[in-house]
Parts: sequence; C-alpha cells; structure tokens
Amino acid sequence: MATRGANLSGNSDAESGAVSEAAQHEGFLRYRAGYWGKMALGISITLILIYLLIDIEPRHNGGTWLGYTLGTVGVGLIIWLTLLGVRKRAMTPGRWSLKAWTSAHVYLGLSLLVIGTLHTGFQLGWNVHTLAWVLMMIVILSGIFGITVYSILPRQLSSNRDETTEAQMLETVSDIDRQLFDAAQPLDAEAAAIVQEALDETAFDGGLRQRLSGKYRGGGTARALSIFRSLSSAGGHPQDELYDRLEALLSRKLAAVMRIRRHLRLKAMLQIWLYIHVPVTFGLLAALSAHIISVFFYW
Repeated sequence: MATRGANLSGNSDAESGAVSEAAQHEGFLRYRAGYWGKMALGISITLILIYLLIDIEPRHNGGTWLGYTLGTVGVGLIIWLTLLGVRKRAMTPGRWSLKAWTSAHVYLGLSLLVIGTLHTGFQLGWNVHTLAWVLMMIVILSGIFGITVYSILPRQLSSNRDETTEAQMLETVSDIDRQLFDAAQPLDAEAAAIVQEALDETAFDGGLRQRLSGKYRGGGTARALSIFRSLSSAGGHPQDELYDRLEALLSRKLAAVMRIRRHLRLKAMLQIWLYIHVPVTFGLLAALSAHIISVFFYW
C-alpha cells in the first residue's frame, strides 16, 4: 500500500493571476465613471436613429451607402478590438492605460451588436456574410460570459479557499493520505484494499465535463467511508477504535477532495470562455476577409 502525492508547482501563481485579473475587470468596468459605456451607448442610439430615420429603397441591406458605412466602421472596430492581446504586452499609465483600453474594448465591443446587425439590414441567410455576423455574435456573447464570471466567481473562489492556497489544500490531502496509510496497516487484505481505493482517488480524477459540472461518480473515498462508518456503527468488534479513526480520516479526505474540486471547477469556469472567445475571433477575421472579398468581387 502506498500513498499518493501531487504536483503542486505553478498553481498558486496561476490562481493569484486569476484573482488579480478579476480585480482588474471590476476596475475597468467602472473606468472614468463608465466613460466608454456611455460612449458606446450614445453611438448605438445614434446609429439606430439614423437607421430608422433614413429611408432607403428598396430596403436596408449591407449593399447600400449606409450599409457600406456601417460595415466599414464595424470591420475597423473589430480589427482594433483584436489588438487588445498585443496591447496587454505594454503596461502604460494615463488616458490610454491598459485599464482604459480594456474598458473601451468591452463597451465598444458590445456596440458591435448594433453596428453589425444594422449593417446586415436584417437580411440574413445561409451565406458567408451571415457566417461573419454569427461568428461576431459568438465572440461578443462569449465576452459577456467572461466578464460575468470574472465579476462573480473570484469571490466564490476566495471563500472556498478560506485563506488557504491551492498548494496548501493539496498538501492537506497528501497529509491525510499518509495518516490513512499508517492507520490501515493492522487491517486484513480485504479491508486494506478498500482503503487503497480511497488512497488512489485524487481531486484530479474525472474529465473536463466532470470538472465543469462538479458532478463526479462516487469514488473510492466515499465507498470506503460508507463501509467503515457501517462497521464503526455496528460496534462490538475488537478493531472498533481503528474503524472510528479510519472513518474520521476518510471523512476529512472526502471533504478536502470536494473542496479542491469546487476550486478547480471555479478556475475552469474562469478560463474556459477564452477557449471559445479567442479561436472564434480568428474565425471571425477569416470570415470577414471572405465577406469583404466576395463583396468586391461581385461589385
């Protein structure tokens, strides 16, 4: 029977970075009393009024002068928004600090909901033009999800950790495993195998679906706890004291593993949206290129 360890390197730094980034998000959303939010709202309302007040025959679409204007503005804005990743490499203060730039990225990105949709004139179909619009919507919605989780989950992450680091939580499980290993030495082979199943279970068992949902099938620790709790409750056995100790240790391990899994779930939710937002952004740029080329080809 052997205890199991875990690789703790790098986790606390990544966690600190996530929480720090969360604090940054709260800051840029309120940057200059929501200056870029007001700017984006004003632009959107103005464009909606222009769209409604200007009579275009036979109907609004991307091929009218207004459609081309909105399309040009939208493409320029999308290209500028994609530069945030480059801009993050330069930390500068002032009016165009990273916080200001990110605030503009969020709010002007939301204004694309209006700019891009008015550009289409609500003429959508199964073509590359609509594909670009759909990808743009996915990028915007994934961005909204990202902002939402960064404003909510860091507090839950901190509450779940209860002033401990991820490394300390993992070390707690390793310490319980060592105590379980020592306590299980007097057991016969059958009972020792039950404890071994508990020792083999780690907080990292399961795939991405389990990690995101937080729903794991009953593991070795839960089964061992159930068995030894039953034996301990029955009483009248020479090893009752040992069963009580094993029950207590297994109960502690189960609680510690569940705590780490909640921690990993929150971290995964903080990061998973980027696996949609960034790749779809590049898909959007490709679809936009095809959209623009086809427009000029059939001009």
